[in-house]
Amino acid sequence: MKKIIYILSFLIVVFNADLKAQDIHFSNINEAPLFNSPANTGFYNGYFRFIANYRSQWGAMNKAFQTIAVSVDGGLFKSKRRKAFLGLGLTVFNDRAGSANLQKTNALLNISGVIKTGKRSAFSVGIAGGVSANNANYNKLTYSSQFDGNTIDNTLSSGETVVYRQYTTTDIAAGMAYEYAKVKTDQDHDDVSSVKISVGAFHLNRPVQDFGPGSNYRLPVRLTGNIITHFDFEDTKFSVTPTFLYSRQGKAWQFVTGSYVKYRMKVGTKVTGQKTENAIGIGGFYRSKDAIIAKLIFETGDWAFFGSYDINISGYRAATRYAGGFEVGIRFNNLASSLFDSRSEFK
Repeated sequence: MKKIIYILSFLIVVFNADLKAQDIHFSNINEAPLFNSPANTGFYNGYFRFIANYRSQWGAMNKAFQTIAVSVDGGLFKSKRRKAFLGLGLTVFNDRAGSANLQKTNALLNISGVIKTGKRSAFSVGIAGGVSANNANYNKLTYSSQFDGNTIDNTLSSGETVVYRQYTTTDIAAGMAYEYAKVKTDQDHDDVSSVKISVGAFHLNRPVQDFGPGSNYRLPVRLTGNIITHFDFEDTKFSVTPTFLYSRQGKAWQFVTGSYVKYRMKVGTKVTGQKTENAIGIGGFYRSKDAIIAKLIFETGDWAFFGSYDINISGYRAATRYAGGFEVGIRFNNLASSLFDSRSEFK
């Protein structure tokens, strides 16, 4: 536990700045591990994982931000006879918004190394690299010169010369993660306690945003600090998952914090041979100066279905009328019908 305290103190010092975030973000921060740190690649209980997220934000602006993200990852050479294994994964997202359908498509290949540091702990280091394509339909842009006194008339000449263009850049990321977990076996169920801390750094090469001739603006590095915990209450079917995510990019920052309360309708235990568990949960989260987030999750065996809704509380609420946006997603985590055996392979 001393190691956890040291790392928490480190995170508080490193991320203590007055900033607000710029990159895409998700309300279901528990379900976007590879977007929080490449070190989370393959670093989980299971053999193969697939997560898909869809987010629609600020529908009141008519052309809302629409984000689709997919990640797949798994462990290579994972065995209880080995103290280390490799993680391999892929993340892809597409984000679009506005009248010109401004969009970014990003694809990164993730590689990590996970090593057992103790009977109940493990540590990982990961890197990611790939490409980012940016484009828009600039012919759909309108200008103040097209205002006819009542409305914008896009048949009028704007007098503008559009010099924007599509472009593709490279993207590089890296990160570290540490997890401490223990399982207490009981006669009819097992109770799990775990704490996972990860840090990430994205856009390390600071790619130039080349929308037009002479562009020299470089995308700032995004730094993240993430803490995800899970605590089963002994002799009950209830669990909590306090979670915290801090991001900063350039002069922007944000944090998201909150927890699920889950009811385990079907619990897993070594004694009875029941290896998987089902649970339903509700959660409340807060994104700094932006939104209060209500969440639902249903987990059944290898599958999970989750959703959230942002209640906007920022100054923009005058336009949104508190409707920040919604997000839905699914997760498949192949445990090979062996929840506890898979844990023992690297913990």
